[in-house]
Amino acid sequence: MMGHKKAKDDEIKAFLGKGARFCGKLIFHGAVRIDGDYQGEIFGEGSLIIGEGAQVEADISADSVAISGEVHGKIDVTEKLEIYSTGQLWGDVTTPVFVIKEGAIFEGLSKMKEAAAGKRTDVQKAA
Repeated sequence: MMGHKKAKDDEIKAFLGKGARFCGKLIFHGAVRIDGDYQGEIFGEGSLIIGEGAQVEADISADSVAISGEVHGKIDVTEKLEIYSTGQLWGDVTTPVFVIKEGAIFEGLSKMKEAAAGKRTDVQKAA
């Protein structure tokens, strides 16, 4: 039986663990996971995972973002943004796909655009 091989972009390229704190600018290709405290700016071509218990204060630009921790800042996503039940997001969002799971907290303005056509529809949501 052949094993399933992860796509190259799915491999975690960097990891900030619980108890770690970082301030600055993060630029990445692939996937990055943050479980600790991060403050600054994040620019990525790939996936950003904010783990449960993480505290992030940053403006974020990435292909996809998954939030299980707490995020304060502006987020611009080209593919998909997900906030899981333990996730909290305070800030404005631009994304073509926005998934908010039951129990999640979102406070801000979302601007949704079609990925292919680039059309925008403004939607406001308050927690």
